[in-house]
Amino acid sequence: MTAGTAKRIVVFDYGFGNVRSAERALARVGADVEITRDYDTAMNADGLLVPGVGAFAACMKGIKEARGDWIVGRRLSGGRPVMGICVGMQILFARGIEHGIETEGLDEWPGTVGPLKADVVPHMGWNTVQPPKDSRLFAGLPADARFYFVHSYAAHDWELETGNAAIRPPEVTWATHGERFVAAVENGPLCATQFHPEKSGDAGAVLLRNWLDTL
Repeated sequence: MTAGTAKRIVVFDYGFGNVRSAERALARVGADVEITRDYDTAMNADGLLVPGVGAFAACMKGIKEARGDWIVGRRLSGGRPVMGICVGMQILFARGIEHGIETEGLDEWPGTVGPLKADVVPHMGWNTVQPPKDSRLFAGLPADARFYFVHSYAAHDWELETGNAAIRPPEVTWATHGERFVAAVENGPLCATQFHPEKSGDAGAVLLRNWLDTL
């Protein structure tokens, strides 16, 4: 990005996320980054990044206490970009089930986040993904690009259908660890990744730059 054109990005600080890693990764690709939970700042930024680590229920409790549910909802209702990472992606679904306990999510997408069924859990380390050909997030990346995952839960199905030919359909990226799961979603102003682009080296930097270019 050239001088004077840096996108203003808020990394939402609600107590559950690698906010400093996200800040550094976004700054690396030319963003003007602020870590805050301030309502007005988060609402007025060019893009809002919602990180997340730990348990679904704890992240939902934290984001509600910080009014993040209101901020995400109002930004999206106005077509203002939001990106979720890891559990910050999971809480965008309708519900999460951990240890048999169901917790309501932000319900931006239908569906349930549940335990990942694999021989080794958590899924920790580098893995490839299968993006759709029209993906903007993965544009310019080779088919064997690898991203860094750390998770024990995932969305296993994609249930949202637009039913309107005039609306660009969601672009869903998949990955496999024991079973297939949703690795990323591009749905209008709302994007998310199950993996950590901020910890995925050059490939993650390309993805974040691609996101900035859509703002």
